[in-house]
Amino acid sequence: MFVIGKIGWLLVQPLSLTFLMILAALLLVMLRRVRLAGAILSLAVLLLFGTLFTSVGAWGLQVLEARYKRPELPANVQCMVVLGGAFDLEVTAGRGGFEVNQSADRFIETARLARLFPGARILVSGGDGSFSGTYRGDAELAGDFLSAMGIDPARLLVETRSRNTAENATETAAILKREQLADCLLITSAYHMPRAMALFRTERLSLTPWPTDYRASGHVELGIDFTQPTLNSQLTSTAAREWLALLVAYFSGRNSELVP
Repeated sequence: MFVIGKIGWLLVQPLSLTFLMILAALLLVMLRRVRLAGAILSLAVLLLFGTLFTSVGAWGLQVLEARYKRPELPANVQCMVVLGGAFDLEVTAGRGGFEVNQSADRFIETARLARLFPGARILVSGGDGSFSGTYRGDAELAGDFLSAMGIDPARLLVETRSRNTAENATETAAILKREQLADCLLITSAYHMPRAMALFRTERLSLTPWPTDYRASGHVELGIDFTQPTLNSQLTSTAAREWLALLVAYFSGRNSELVP
């Protein structure tokens, strides 16, 4: 399922889908199916316009980010579960150090909370989710990173086998049960929290959601936006991936709600 999911997303993400539709239109023109080619090309142009020049991506993420609001700081935290995905594994392997991506807030927030709850364990879940599987994953890098942030690495528990969120939940559940840890926070990107919480519930784990890494302002309205096409494309791609995963889970019966 991991490989199928990776390949499937490569094909259906907005810019890839636009390219495939344009390619299909060109082939149809060669086959003299001009009307059908024109219809597909029109859809491709609309998809490209929506991806680059509208706020649909930010708005779609904002809907997901609103599902779980950050609660008041708990009185007791026994452990923090932080999901990987914050390191650029390829660049880190090539350059050394810690090269992070847009999800870096997951670890920044973890370091902040670790100082507020000095007795809490920190469980980092995330292996190498690349096709090659040759890089050190987030969980392996986390010890060095958190140590550099002044956190005692002895507090760390690492889960290095998972390659996606479903595997995060399964592998993390086994560690939490083995270590008999409760009163845990779940730290991940706000837009990703609904899907993560649903998957952890399937493992019969009750975690307190602690969203971070917000991508939308909270005041986004659907409309035209010509000011930031590159950012719009990134946000639309991120939103499309998350919504597609939720749609698949909902229509396959794994989730009883579209946004759990």
